[in-house]
Amino acid sequence: MVNLIGTYECKADAKGRLMIASNLKKQLSPVLQEGFVIKRSVFQSCLELYPMQEWNAMMSKINKLNRFVKKNNDFIRRFTAGVKVVDVDATGRILIPKDLCVFAGITKEVVLSSAVNIIEVWDKEKYEKVIEDSATDFADLAEEVMGNFEIDE
Repeated sequence: MVNLIGTYECKADAKGRLMIASNLKKQLSPVLQEGFVIKRSVFQSCLELYPMQEWNAMMSKINKLNRFVKKNNDFIRRFTAGVKVVDVDATGRILIPKDLCVFAGITKEVVLSSAVNIIEVWDKEKYEKVIEDSATDFADLAEEVMGNFEIDE
């Protein structure tokens, strides 16, 4: 499992290519050659960049769903809509497909934000707004999500 750290700002060119920050590239170095999968986020208007091993782990969970249950089939279709395989080129760039740039509103200023084992790819303005909007509720959210865990020493 990959555990990624950091938030990085970069620029997308007119073709949708963006340079991965060197610090993030170092963290990804063990999995760079395997490639990545990029997809629409389920909950936000951003993209999710999965290292191939993380995508394969997710797909093994999804493959356990019974496809004769309509909800499962609908979920699989929606979850995999627009999914693309992308590689990091020799100069350290990835090409974000045009349809996914449109979905996420990505034009020039981009934020790559680690989300444990994947990278969220955001339009910078949208990212800053989501962070700002969620700041006031974060203490309550943190308590609700993490408050029931026992801390191991």
